Amino acid sequence: MAVTERDIHEELEAIGRNARAASAVLRSMTRATKDAALRSIATRLRAAKADLQAANAKDLAAGREKGLSTAMLDRLELTDARIDGIAEGLDIIANLGDPVGDILHQYVHPNGLRIAQIRQPIGVVGIIYESRPNVTADAAGLCLKSGNATILRGGSEAIHSNTAIAKIFVEGAVAEGVPEHAVQIITTTDRAAVGALLKLDQHIDVIVPRGGKGLISRILDESRIPVIAHLDGVCHTYIDDSADAAMARAIAFNAKMQRPGVCNSMETLLVHENVAATVLPEIARDLTAAGCELRGCERTREFIDCIPATEEDWREEYLDTILSIKIVRTLDEAIAHINEYGSHHSDAIVTESYAHAERFLDAIDSATVYVNASTRFTDGFQFGLGAEIGISTNKLHCRGPMALEGLTTTKYVIRGAGQIIE
Repeated sequence: MAVTERDIHEELEAIGRNARAASAVLRSMTRATKDAALRSIATRLRAAKADLQAANAKDLAAGREKGLSTAMLDRLELTDARIDGIAEGLDIIANLGDPVGDILHQYVHPNGLRIAQIRQPIGVVGIIYESRPNVTADAAGLCLKSGNATILRGGSEAIHSNTAIAKIFVEGAVAEGVPEHAVQIITTTDRAAVGALLKLDQHIDVIVPRGGKGLISRILDESRIPVIAHLDGVCHTYIDDSADAAMARAIAFNAKMQRPGVCNSMETLLVHENVAATVLPEIARDLTAAGCELRGCERTREFIDCIPATEEDWREEYLDTILSIKIVRTLDEAIAHINEYGSHHSDAIVTESYAHAERFLDAIDSATVYVNASTRFTDGFQFGLGAEIGISTNKLHCRGPMALEGLTTTKYVIRGAGQIIE
């Protein structure tokens, strides 16, 4: 019997109600219980590598059949090391402080009222994501630690992997006393499920999307629920005229090729005209040898052999082994280019000039800005946050890697002794 749109709406309504009920329990759950659950889940994930990889193999086979790119298949794959990394991330989250109940500000009013602002869970978090199965455990783990119920809706390309991870997560959490519906995954791959989820404003407090422009645009257009957008990563590296050539070469290669299919990989390389002749040919040789397609401005093509870049290339998130390159005359030209064409995600300068570094850090309007380091570090795990829900490019609520503190709101607690307004 075919599943109807009404069936999907009824299923999602039940998931939303169950999540809201679970969130009421989670907000008062002790740190000891939450941490024990996270460690139990980590242990179970390590022990279930064979089962997880069997499920993942189904997704990889389907992805190859659909013609997914090498970079997309890489995002999808669950290797031994990646499963260990997921488990390690949960252990790190367990070791982090519990943000719930943290006092941000407190004072005594002249009338004697004791006023405190404290962190609280948001409540129910809906997460819509594509491709990367690790998001299932990362997001659920961060939400559990911060006292939030989670509804997960992963992409169809990772349905077997996501379902397998979620099953282990729920089993490990419930075994330690966490409510059964604290973490729920939507198993239907019907696109109508996303639309139904976005209408559950009575049950869900915030939606966090991770995916391509099409998915994010749809969510922003259709959602009745507040959205913390995790938009595309058009990330830049600018090589200044004072840059150390060897450092610039290593950073540029790492930022592009370490994992080309992720949102913090470099998509555009900017090079100061004074050093283009010395640094660009070596960087181009490294990238070309590794299979990277280069697209350059007119001046870039005076120094290296590459495809002419178009205006569209400067705004493109390739998520693949493709890089656009532009020669600039000044630091300010580089800054202007990044602020105009970038997605305000992650941008870096390679320089030996303190003044240029400080100017770049101050002027670039992005969530993360680097001096002499690869943009690939924009990651909750790398920042010591255990994991992340995603990289927020919002300016309200949270920005950059969104982890435990980003999953909390605040409330004021006021203690009095009979005070009244006269």
